Amino acid sequence: MRIVLFTGKGGVGKSTVAAGTAALAAARGLRTLVISTDAAHSLADAYGAAGTGSALGGAEPTEVAPNLHLQQVDAQLRFEQSWADIQRYLLSVLDAAGMDPVAAEEMTVIPGAEEVLALLELRQHARSGRWDVIVVDCAPTAETLRLLALPEALGWYIERLLPIQRRLVKALRPVLNRAAGVPMPGDAVFDAITRLHAELDDVHALLSGPEASVRLVLTPEKVVLAEARRAFTSLCLFGYRVDGVVANRVFPAADGDAWRSGWVDAQRRVLAEVAQSFPGLPVHTSEYQPAEPVGVDAVAALAEALYDGADPLAVPTGEGPFRVTRPEPGVAVIHLSLPFVTRDEVDLARNGDELVMTVGSHRRLLTLPPGLARLRVAGARVVEGELRVRFAEPAPAVVGGEH
Repeated sequence: MRIVLFTGKGGVGKSTVAAGTAALAAARGLRTLVISTDAAHSLADAYGAAGTGSALGGAEPTEVAPNLHLQQVDAQLRFEQSWADIQRYLLSVLDAAGMDPVAAEEMTVIPGAEEVLALLELRQHARSGRWDVIVVDCAPTAETLRLLALPEALGWYIERLLPIQRRLVKALRPVLNRAAGVPMPGDAVFDAITRLHAELDDVHALLSGPEASVRLVLTPEKVVLAEARRAFTSLCLFGYRVDGVVANRVFPAADGDAWRSGWVDAQRRVLAEVAQSFPGLPVHTSEYQPAEPVGVDAVAALAEALYDGADPLAVPTGEGPFRVTRPEPGVAVIHLSLPFVTRDEVDLARNGDELVMTVGSHRRLLTLPPGLARLRVAGARVVEGELRVRFAEPAPAVVGGEH
């Protein structure tokens, strides 16, 4: 099964490109699902299917063309399924504190819930065996990066703090209930959090696997390109494969129109920077359309011209952004692709069996496998856009008194 995610700065046309790519896949006879993790759904509008009713927000995908299904997730339904046990506990705490029930219910809805639950919906579909291709129209770049970093961040809490809290609460619940007058969480709450983490962890495994990749959508503007470059770095930091760039809304050559000629020249300069910024990645370009592409046939035609004979579902070749090599006995090197980053922009720290990597505003806690955890960090450097962390056997202990 192939999974392709599209992300980019808001307003660059990623929903249209995602819709067109899915339409091409369906036209090949592949069972295709296109799903949105963006709270501001616009896929139905791209297909001209917005008038099909509430089914688009239901529990099951809606067929919009042969082999092509669309789902805009019913966040409320999935929220109730995945968060119900946790929400009931939080409501009991707020009720004991005397908060108004309506306000309490609003307080227990986590920020970003729609995006998180859309990822859980993606996992369910990917594991169902029902689809050959899943195309994901992601939220704008910043939200997508926070979302894709969530499984590892939550995993740290689950693996280290939750077991301690669970034992403490179990031992002290009677005392705490009487002293504080606030109900303590039961096993159902802890189990719900653990289950949520396991599902998000599976999402990370799916999306960082060899048959999944991210495609960056941009328009030929300097500000948009700068954000795409940062997104590329951050996606690599968290282990996601980027397999291509889509340059959308490119002006065709001008014929004596001075205003449009200025735009064409400006875009041409940015497109040259795009090619230099993403070496080794295909850059697909789509011309500015004379009319807004709406409908399955229209977006499929746009995607057909965009890929220009290239396979829009080609599986990325080569190794992903993260790998480990062993150049000699007792030595291991972690290789992590970090395009556009210098050594001064990377902060590394070792905390037990974790390697803490900070690049700009993004931090990744990488849990080292046992084979690396027993080694010491012997050095780190950035070479041609790749972070290399060298591990070696611990230095032999010096026995006192020997000469």
